[in-house]
Amino acid sequence: MRMVHFTKMHGAGNDFVLVDDRAGGFPVDDHLRLAAMASARTGIGCEGVILVQESDVADFRMLFFNPDGTAADLCGNGARCVAAFAREIGAVKSQAMTFETRAGLIDAEIVDEGRVRVWMPEPKNRRYGLNVNGTAGDYIVAGVPHFIVPVKSVATVDVDGLGRALRLDDAFAPEGTNVDFVQFIPPSKALIRTYERGVEAESGACGTGSVATAVIGVETKGMCLPIRIRCSQGYELVVEGDYRKSQGTGFILQGPVKKVFEGDIDLDALDLED
Repeated sequence: MRMVHFTKMHGAGNDFVLVDDRAGGFPVDDHLRLAAMASARTGIGCEGVILVQESDVADFRMLFFNPDGTAADLCGNGARCVAAFAREIGAVKSQAMTFETRAGLIDAEIVDEGRVRVWMPEPKNRRYGLNVNGTAGDYIVAGVPHFIVPVKSVATVDVDGLGRALRLDDAFAPEGTNVDFVQFIPPSKALIRTYERGVEAESGACGTGSVATAVIGVETKGMCLPIRIRCSQGYELVVEGDYRKSQGTGFILQGPVKKVFEGDIDLDALDLED
């Protein structure tokens, strides 16, 4: 029996299971067990498992795992949730903090008990004006890769069908990409629905996708920062930043976070898929 205490949180409808692993010992290499823990039907249910660990270079280290058990470099809403969680468990004492991720060091600030802002990595690998099997869009890495597809209405998009096809397309091999369907509403609003890599389905919200959307909106559509982005669960994320030399920089993601519940789970009792 391996009992682990966890906290369930959501950031703008993007839900996560968070674990205090500062003492070590969590089976980070057991991807089947991580996937079973994240399973909605036989586990806790979430769009990502997040560990808080000790760090030699920052206040703490954030390890993020997709619900299929694979590791990811960064999750924007997960980063906002982990900041609030780290403050709650005493990993940090102040409202401002810096933590380590696979995408580099991230600064965060707890604005109040219900809102957190994080300073996101600089966007890179911009590839504008792509045509992927008849679907036009723009590619960018905002911590993790995103393919932004402008649409007239997010309400009518086949997110799972088209999203899966684009996510697995050879144009984004070998890692694949997240796919964001975006309804741009100039000068400073957007609606977004995301097919998320690792979730392999539509996500409740996507923080890195919202930042990627803001970058594309500013750099290709003449939109103005800050940009307010409404996610599929109805929550709003705000992306701030600067515009220099025809490119966006210094992007900040802000939005709501909420603790849903906490409990204990026996890792050895989880049903593992072969």
